[in-house]
Amino acid sequence: MAEILGRLKANFKDPQPALEFTNPLELLIATILSAQCTDKRVNQVTRQLFKKYRSPQDYVEIPQETLENDIHSTGFFHNKAVNIRKCSQSLVERHNGFVPDTMEELTALAGVGRKTANVVLGNAFSIPGIAVDTHVKRISSLMGMTKQTDPDKIEVDLAKIVPEAEWTALGHLFTSHGRATCIARRPKCDECIVGN
Repeated sequence: MAEILGRLKANFKDPQPALEFTNPLELLIATILSAQCTDKRVNQVTRQLFKKYRSPQDYVEIPQETLENDIHSTGFFHNKAVNIRKCSQSLVERHNGFVPDTMEELTALAGVGRKTANVVLGNAFSIPGIAVDTHVKRISSLMGMTKQTDPDKIEVDLAKIVPEAEWTALGHLFTSHGRATCIARRPKCDECIVGN
């Protein structure tokens, strides 16, 4: 595992999250919006969204339809708007308007599963977590790191073989590798730095 991570780190210097954010709330909202949407599209939407909505209270006070219009191009906008407003309401009522920094508290929020919680924990709070997205799922399976298909079980398998200090970076590295080389429909296996 150390050799694989080393090769990926050598190829993808300073891996960072693809979602743009300046604080934990922005990352939480961006990650909720990223479901079934590209990070590029989410970033296009959030550049304007985060100028308009600066606190959980802002999301609570705005009419549902207005938020839906603001996030429409991310797809599934009705459900995402409902979840963002419910999540924001919980942040206001239970967390004094702040994003919590524990898995238990994050996954209790509307629209937040383990993947989203791990993204927020790892990137906003520097608390290690393995965010299992489509790239992590595909690459870990192809490399024989897991036989599981459920993201939560994949997370458990990876946590057993990846040092905790590398958990957050693993997600960024596998995502970068998945976008550049291990592409789902057209993998460039002859160019793979970890397969060779």
